[in-house]
Amino acid sequence: MAKRGGFPGGMPGSMTNLMKQAQRMQRQMEEGKKELETKEFTASAGGGAVEVAVNGQKEVLRVKLTQEVVDPDDIEMLQDLIVAAANEALRQAEAANEELMGRMTGGLGGLPF
Repeated sequence: MAKRGGFPGGMPGSMTNLMKQAQRMQRQMEEGKKELETKEFTASAGGGAVEVAVNGQKEVLRVKLTQEVVDPDDIEMLQDLIVAAANEALRQAEAANEELMGRMTGGLGGLPF
């Protein structure tokens, strides 16, 4: 007679539980990824003169400029402000992604991946 959880007749109990946990985690990650993709991250530079919004897929959604920041004699400053705001918004999106992945994989402690 096989011991409970032994190989004859199926997977050991702990392996079955591990597979169920992995499937549940995969579903949660997919749901979290979908949620993150629709989330919007906004950052500004130049005291709010430039604002950039990106989504969780790291796509720029919009750029807002105040009239005061548009100086034809100083295009470089405007370019720098746009880059700064865009980079900050992208950092926010990446941080949210890392947080999601950390929450999802936090329970994997001793697994050899």
